[in-house]
This record gives sequence, C-alpha cells and structure tokens, in this order.
Amino acid sequence: MTAHDGWRWWLLAGVVAVATACGAGNGAGTGGEAGNSNATPAAGGQEATRPPPGVAWVVFGADTVVAEVASLPAQRERGLMHRDSLPDGTGMLFLFPTTEERSFWMRDTHIALDLAFFDEAYTILAIKRMQPLDETLIGSDAPTAMALEVRQGWFHDRGIEVGARAKVVFGRGLTIR
Repeated sequence: MTAHDGWRWWLLAGVVAVATACGAGNGAGTGGEAGNSNATPAAGGQEATRPPPGVAWVVFGADTVVAEVASLPAQRERGLMHRDSLPDGTGMLFLFPTTEERSFWMRDTHIALDLAFFDEAYTILAIKRMQPLDETLIGSDAPTAMALEVRQGWFHDRGIEVGARAKVVFGRGLTIR
C-alpha cells in the first residue's frame, strides 16, 4: 500500500464505521424482515436502531406512531378489539401478504379510530374515521397491503393528510402471512 492508498483506506474505514453505527437497512418483503432503517432515542438516552419484535415505528417527519404489528391472520382479526383506550402516539399496523382492496369494521372495538391505508411506498392513500362498535365495512378504495389505526383525530392534529409519506421501521423477526 502506498502513501496515496493510505488515505483511501482511512476514508473507507470511516465510512464503514459510520454505516455500522447508524445501522444497516433491513430490506423488505413478505415472510421476512421489512422496512427502512431509522434511529429513534431509546430509554436512558441511548439510541435504538429498531423497535422490539412485534412493534413498528411509523414516522411522519417529527411525529412517530409506536405501532403493534398485526401481520398474522389471528392478529389482524383481533386488532384493537376489547380495549378501553389507545395512548396518543400509539396504534396498530396491519400488514397483509398481498396488495388488494381491504375492508375493516369496528366490531367489539370501543375506541374511536382513524384508519390510514398505504401504498407500497408508504404513502397514505386514504384516511377513514371509524366509530366505536360500528360494524359497517370501511373500504380502502384502492389496493393496499398496509393500514395504520390510531386514535381518532391523530392525523388531523398533526396536519398529516392523504399523500403524506411515512418511514417505517420494523422490529426483528417480522413474518407476514
């Protein structure tokens, strides 16, 4: 290695160190791990690069929803049923193995919710208001494989509208069936 090559090696080592510290992207796809890499502060001031298993961070600029992931049939069927509250900034992210039009209802769900449907680029296609215990089917109006439920008014309160794009970071071990 010449002196000229030495600076290249140090530059490469620095790039690798920064990339390692920031975390690598974790790919996308069904049946495996999916999402975008993103860093969010964890308890104790340390930085976590991923949420725990079964959780996703859905990030809209400065606003983040910490969402339980419903990626299996039984989880999607249960959804947020039988709960009395949903803390602000939390929700449920429904993931499906195929992209098609979807319908949701509020059977046994006691919380007023907003439901956002997303395309494959994590762009909001529609936001629907859902009333507690209403069994009327609410459709996506477009093919989707992902929907996010949050407390009613959460999107409006933050100025998040149809066309907004999210970054989504999934916990390890995600399986979509």
